[in-house]
Amino acid sequence: MSDKSFKERLAYFLEEVKNEEGYTLDDKTRYLAILAVLMGAGGYKTFSDLLDKTLKDELSVVEVKELIYQAHDYLGIARAEAFLDIANEVIATKGLKDDTETMVTTIEDRLKEGVKAQVSIFGEGMKDAYKASVVNRYLAANCFGDYYTRKGLDLRQREMITFCFLLAQGGVEPQLISHARGNIAVGNDKEFLMSVIIQCLPYIGYPRSLNAISALEKATV
Repeated sequence: MSDKSFKERLAYFLEEVKNEEGYTLDDKTRYLAILAVLMGAGGYKTFSDLLDKTLKDELSVVEVKELIYQAHDYLGIARAEAFLDIANEVIATKGLKDDTETMVTTIEDRLKEGVKAQVSIFGEGMKDAYKASVVNRYLAANCFGDYYTRKGLDLRQREMITFCFLLAQGGVEPQLISHARGNIAVGNDKEFLMSVIIQCLPYIGYPRSLNAISALEKATV
């Protein structure tokens, strides 16, 4: 019983945020955003609990798998792999069919298609960006060519979850500003991104939420 009052107040706050006038999101978008920030923050238990609650009724197996696959580029294999294991366990426990196969590029065209994806989000200035360094080439071919081109999530959803991966980590404000601008370019406007931050606030805390708001302001000056 020692945690009763804490849990009551926490439950109230979660509902307060979920229903905050002017900052609500549809269920699918909200759950994708929260699962993404839980990955960025390393919230394994909360991720597992929320996935068990939302998988099938709110999010499909393909959508969840695409979320996790894309996280590898923003969290690294060391962190992302554990979430893939969690998802596979939940999928198996629920007896759901996992036929996720949404890759559309080949080894031969992944760089070309990745550059196209970058240009579609960030503009023509990205056309030759991959030539600047080996890391830039990896970004084009791997991050965008291997993941952003996949089916299962659309471009707006992919940019939103990237924003969430970044804001939950902290210490990556230059990339957060860049992807705030990328979100706006694909149709996720400032008001939408502010709602994403507000809905994710209870899961990542105030410091990173305030940093995300600051980054969003800088991106929209």
